Amino acid sequence: MSFLQSLGFRAEALGWDAYQGLFRSMSVDRASDTGASLLRALGPKFSVQHIARTNMRIAFPEASDHELDRLLVEMWDNFGRLLGEFPNIHRFDFSDDSDQIETEGLDILRELDAKGQPAVLVGGHFANWEMMPATIVRNMKDCRITYRHANNPIIDKRICDQRRAYGVQILAPKGGSGAKELMAALKQGASVALMNDQKMNDGIAAPFFGREAMTASGPSRMALRYDAPLVPMSIIRKDGARFKITVHEPFEKPAKDDPDAILKLVTKVNQFVEADIRRAPAQWFWVHRRFEKPLYRKDAGSS
Repeated sequence: MSFLQSLGFRAEALGWDAYQGLFRSMSVDRASDTGASLLRALGPKFSVQHIARTNMRIAFPEASDHELDRLLVEMWDNFGRLLGEFPNIHRFDFSDDSDQIETEGLDILRELDAKGQPAVLVGGHFANWEMMPATIVRNMKDCRITYRHANNPIIDKRICDQRRAYGVQILAPKGGSGAKELMAALKQGASVALMNDQKMNDGIAAPFFGREAMTASGPSRMALRYDAPLVPMSIIRKDGARFKITVHEPFEKPAKDDPDAILKLVTKVNQFVEADIRRAPAQWFWVHRRFEKPLYRKDAGSS
């Protein structure tokens, strides 16, 4: 690492610490509200506004421009709330009788854990998705949660330390080495948890909002290979900094000898994510290029 790069990382880390300190100085509700106000004002000025609008037009072709404008504002409101809540997740109450986080289906996780049955848990980038791993680790003794390293190693350590503060002790990095670690974990009887709603170029093409979308097949492959239940989870923002997390019944899996087994299971995951998006469209991570690159050109007619 060069001196200038190291200096740049340290400067970014100072900015990160200032952001964290600012929102930690507030109550959870105020931090959520402040983040929402901030990004409602600033978000539409970011270049990813075009990506989000393109995705929304693909998903909701009948929506009027006015409806998409409203949805974009609500999307930034949700992202802003996540921005304010993330530094404060250790202050949330994850108990069964919490008035901040309602849960449904925890018995599914607890039963799998009691049986020592390794499972593959899948979810998406909805509402404040950090709440899901915090819920998982409180109900399963050993579950490897995947994450993507931050480019800045100082900030990456801050994030990992912060997640440990709210109970997420066991992490597995995404990527080649992470996949091997997850498969080894399943072999040893541990569960694994992954987000399964973003584009993966080396995945497989599966239907998503009426188009073929490259989708990560890893969770489905692992569930089939190790005969592990594929358990979907969802989260929805009820109001402000209050959420409902649901653990759903495992997907019914096709027979292993079915030549289309992986595609069928990946399609089920996409259908699950699509249904969650339709249920609370403003709460999904719309700023990710989920479809083919040419669709996002400014001259593609979708802006």
